[in-house]
Amino acid sequence: MTTTLPYHRVNVLTGTKSARIIEDASEYAHLIKRATRPLLVLGSWALTTTLGGKLLIEYGVEIAKTLDIPICATAHTKKKLLELGIEPASSYDIIEILNHLKDPEWKGVKKEGNHDLVMFLGFRTDLGEQGLSTLKHYAPHLKTMTLCKFYYPHASYSLPNYRKDEQWKEFLDNLITNLKSKEA
Repeated sequence: MTTTLPYHRVNVLTGTKSARIIEDASEYAHLIKRATRPLLVLGSWALTTTLGGKLLIEYGVEIAKTLDIPICATAHTKKKLLELGIEPASSYDIIEILNHLKDPEWKGVKKEGNHDLVMFLGFRTDLGEQGLSTLKHYAPHLKTMTLCKFYYPHASYSLPNYRKDEQWKEFLDNLITNLKSKEA
């Protein structure tokens, strides 16, 4: 068995828990479908990253639409979401949403109860590492999942390091296909 190293090799050996690496899109889809109140948090890199000519934010929108998952727009992603015809459930600064997610009494972005699974897509890797570390240590009521192409050891579930964007694109396409299927 080989060890997967994160993109940032700092502050990764804190505690006994580390991310479960999942390479199978159907397993990721199963975890998302099982969640009762999932949330998708989109970061600014979703506006500048393209996979096969398609913006990363468009992948995020497609993932959210399949199961009616609320989207939290951070940075300046709200404008692009509105251009795509999507009204985000909330618009927070990344630090602000992390602080809300730490609170087990928070009612969530739709005021229906706190979220049980939070997915992150399109964040700077250093910010993602620290934010996930915060949630790992201060939000035990929450599961976190990354959809980015790097391994994040502080998430509950993470993708491996994809060296080629084609691998990442294939995973996201398969994830969307699996989310659309009726099987749980």
